[in-house]
Amino acid sequence: MSNPVPALDPRRWKALAFIALAQLMVVLDGTIVNIALPSAQHDLGISDANRQWVVTAYALAFGGLLLFGGRISDRWGRRRAFMIGLVGFAAASALGGAAVNPGMLLGARALQGAFGAILAPAALSLLTVMFTQPKERAKAFGIYGAISGGGAAIGLILGGVLTEYANWRWTMFVNVFFALVAMAGAVLVIKEPEGARHSTRLDIPGIVLAGAGLASLVYGFNKAETAGWSATSTLGFIIAAVVLLAAFVVVQSRSASPLLPLRVVLDRNRGGAYLTIGISVVGMFGAFLFLTYYLQVVLHYTPMTSGFAFLPMVAGMMLGATQVAVRLLPKVPARFLMAPGAFIAAGAMLLLTQISADGSYATHVLPALVMLGFGMGLVFMPAMNLATLGVQRQDAGVASAMVSTSQQIGGAIGTSLLSTIANSATAHYATSHAAGVRSASGAASLQSAAMVHGFSIAFGVAAGLLTLAGLSAALLVNARPLGGHQPTSSNSGANANSNANANGNAATEAEPTAPTLVH
Repeated sequence: MSNPVPALDPRRWKALAFIALAQLMVVLDGTIVNIALPSAQHDLGISDANRQWVVTAYALAFGGLLLFGGRISDRWGRRRAFMIGLVGFAAASALGGAAVNPGMLLGARALQGAFGAILAPAALSLLTVMFTQPKERAKAFGIYGAISGGGAAIGLILGGVLTEYANWRWTMFVNVFFALVAMAGAVLVIKEPEGARHSTRLDIPGIVLAGAGLASLVYGFNKAETAGWSATSTLGFIIAAVVLLAAFVVVQSRSASPLLPLRVVLDRNRGGAYLTIGISVVGMFGAFLFLTYYLQVVLHYTPMTSGFAFLPMVAGMMLGATQVAVRLLPKVPARFLMAPGAFIAAGAMLLLTQISADGSYATHVLPALVMLGFGMGLVFMPAMNLATLGVQRQDAGVASAMVSTSQQIGGAIGTSLLSTIANSATAHYATSHAAGVRSASGAASLQSAAMVHGFSIAFGVAAGLLTLAGLSAALLVNARPLGGHQPTSSNSGANANSNANANGNAATEAEPTAPTLVH
């Protein structure tokens, strides 16, 4: 027998604004510092060998602790975890902005990542338990998905403005203001539904194995960007990650209180959503990375101008997520949005393969950015909805953490994989065309042409990856439209089907039936 559906919180839409602001802070922090890095390196005397750690320290802590952060939300309560994450992230940001040496900045970035790993799953799981009606859930996740996808581009814009007109330290200090506003909302507006906590003992072996495995994987892919894929250090960390994560799966299958219940990821639709998000982010990061270089190095845009050049992508994403996907998701199967969206994004990448050293922004970059944003809006909104749909309430935090884990791992793989491909293609082009160079101007032209050629090859690979993301959505996701009348789930039903879910063959899990999520 189903438990009664909780009354809807009348302040849930106001709460969404503060939750979205917190998510924006976490997402944009992955790119806002990139623009400011040269200034910070000069100011603090960071060596070239250590400058990558300003980015890597954040990624390691964030990626390694995400599953733990998700389970903390389930155990302590989502609102409490949300507030702890906000306070910690703000304090770490203030510490980084006040840094007087490289060690202080790197430590602050690691702390940002650690508290971000608590904050991000708490934010998404709050939406999961607050918005239970299909149409409202679609709108809420449309806004959240657009912010999650466009936050990186907003970070480039804000980082450029603050670095150019203020100081690199304000790329850190600005988070304090974001956090203060979000904290006011958490105190005054956000109210977690009753019964959302789930008291269980923490899975210490799972926490250690998952944290070490994910951190090793992120670091291995970061290492590949600088040392190469064949380097002993790169292979060592990636192999270690595979071993640790395999051990994690074994431990989870035998644990009475697992960190990540396997039923969460073995469900066909949720697993398909996680995979589609991860592969899409791998491809999308190519656009951020190489277009930033193309605009600044080849077209000679300033950091601020290049940041604003990404605005059409944000507009396209808002259109795709909050206008098209929100209206259609209750009426059509999610794969009818996710697969075409990924294919549209792949088309955008194919268009970017046509850029040239003497090209213009309006010819290829502008239309590609609009297509990419629109396509990713169609992917992210339904995928994030499915990724947390139908989970038992006590698993909402860890299911939300898996979304962020997919994004984080996808970003690490995308940056290193596509950078390696682009650098290799650039070097090959420069070597094969060097014989005809007779002047300094010719050498400069060759350098630009070689760089653009490398970017074009990487964009082509990104197009292939986004096509693969579309295929994963088309073949794996089989959820029915989310707006129809569907029976609610219950704890008893969820528990009765737990073994079937683990084998991926429970009918209620193969086609999620409960936009109400709980009980």
